[in-house]
Amino acid sequence: MSEESSSVVIDHGKSQWSDLWKKEDFLAIWLGFIIIAVCILAYTTFGPKAEFAEKIATANQIQEAELAKAPFKTIAWHNAQDAKGKLKGSSSAFGKFASHWTKTPGSWKTNPMDSLIRSESQAKALNEKAMPKYEEAKGKLEVALAAAVAAEEAAAGASFQNQALNDEAAAKISEWRDAHKAAGDAKKKVENKPYNYIPSLIGLCIFIALIFGAGIAMMGKSAPAFLQGFVIVFLVAVLAYILGGQAISKQYGFGAEAWGVLLGMVIANTVGTPKWVLPACEVEFFIKTGLVLLGAEVLFNKIVAIGTPGIFVAWVVTPVVLVCTYIFGQKVLKMPSKTLNVVISADMSVCGTSAAIAAAAACRAKKEELTLSIGLSLVFTAIMMIAMPAFIKAVGIPEVLGGAWMGGTIDSTGAVAAAGAFLGQKAMYVAATIKMIQNVMIGVTAFCIAVYWCTKVDCVAGKTVGAGEIWHRFPKFVLGFIAASIIFSILDQGMGKDLGGAVVDHGIVRGGTRLLRGWFFALSFAAIGLSTNFRELAKYFKGGKPLILYVCGQSLNLVLTLAMAYLMFYVVFPEITAKI
Repeated sequence: MSEESSSVVIDHGKSQWSDLWKKEDFLAIWLGFIIIAVCILAYTTFGPKAEFAEKIATANQIQEAELAKAPFKTIAWHNAQDAKGKLKGSSSAFGKFASHWTKTPGSWKTNPMDSLIRSESQAKALNEKAMPKYEEAKGKLEVALAAAVAAEEAAAGASFQNQALNDEAAAKISEWRDAHKAAGDAKKKVENKPYNYIPSLIGLCIFIALIFGAGIAMMGKSAPAFLQGFVIVFLVAVLAYILGGQAISKQYGFGAEAWGVLLGMVIANTVGTPKWVLPACEVEFFIKTGLVLLGAEVLFNKIVAIGTPGIFVAWVVTPVVLVCTYIFGQKVLKMPSKTLNVVISADMSVCGTSAAIAAAAACRAKKEELTLSIGLSLVFTAIMMIAMPAFIKAVGIPEVLGGAWMGGTIDSTGAVAAAGAFLGQKAMYVAATIKMIQNVMIGVTAFCIAVYWCTKVDCVAGKTVGAGEIWHRFPKFVLGFIAASIIFSILDQGMGKDLGGAVVDHGIVRGGTRLLRGWFFALSFAAIGLSTNFRELAKYFKGGKPLILYVCGQSLNLVLTLAMAYLMFYVVFPEITAKI
């Protein structure tokens, strides 16, 4: 590899068959799909799929009979719904195994060790403290259920022909459901168990080191050097999870992602990252594999649920902001580096880190430029996820509109969900779904940038750029992301809502791919921080142009997204908004 190529996000060279087992992009796809294949087999062929299907069919029969009997959802209908809700693949033997060995440190208030170890006496004390509220909630639940049963029997006594009795029964059943939810929430707080996450973290460190170490060896790099430094990268990621789990950090949404970068940067720019650690800072390999797994969470049927308004917000505003920001950077700010310009534009307008890496690979940006873009994104994500919900509440913007606004503008998917949760369930649902729709733009953006760079930016007079060069420059791991999304959409759609939710969402994804995806992202952020040297970045901040570009682009993004969200959700498609 040449000296020049070692400083860019992807290397030079012609595409060849051996790329399939030697290049980082393809290895990320293989690794991601091996994990996906294992999870699919564990939850379908060898898992609880058949058992779940039988129980769901029984529950559906009960619900159909109850709906045919009464003009409202009866107690039996809700009990059948609860029975379906308890079916989760993550509760199976494989799910418990996967969850145990991918544990992240828990939450804590004053003692960081509480996130790693909880004794029997500590668990007992927590349960005893929460028990009075649980007993109170249970008492209210019993009273509410008795009232609901009496009201439903009265309505049944009139053969469900008395509208007043039907309304009374529906109201009492609704009160029982509220009490049921409150009791369920209270019950979770008396189920604390002792734990010691240290052995499982050691096992996880060895597992991840081996699978990525194998990939490193296949790329022709030194696996021993990677394994030696990986321990430090993993420790920084664990420490980031611990700090992100602290009560105040959680309250202000300063999660493991931000802590990973911050901790790594502090180490790199104070004592300095040891040279033997740097071979393990495989930022792109970690996150590309994580992004392939992320494809399993981008389901097209969920996109359809929000429908056309969400697509307009995510797929129309995003490219407009990206193109305008890039032109602004070139024509007004006159940024000397086109690659830095486009990476910041993609990072800010599409979906943060993921889009930045895809864009950087497509235009062959320098690694320092990618690091700078990601750093800007993380800082603004932390600010926006706190400021936006506060502003939305202060000015009284409706939940759906607020959710759509945040979903289209906050960079990180996790931060979007957290910010949406501040406003409410509707806002969280809309925000997360729009971010998911926007995530599809990663592949499209990377492809368009690759084509533009090949045909316009890097073109040489007298030479034409063929499809081969575009293919060579295209970030191949994006294909893995898209393929995973298509496969999981087909799986989910084929199984139907209930079975898909139990096996795909609460099994393959939440009990498998998402667990490792979270760790891969955390490792990537830790590696970004450890390999970030401010002195090397300083030259890119000359005149403050990157910061001005990001602020101006994000300002445009905020205005256009809010306007489009209002137009689509409240003017053009209000009937869809009413159903959310």
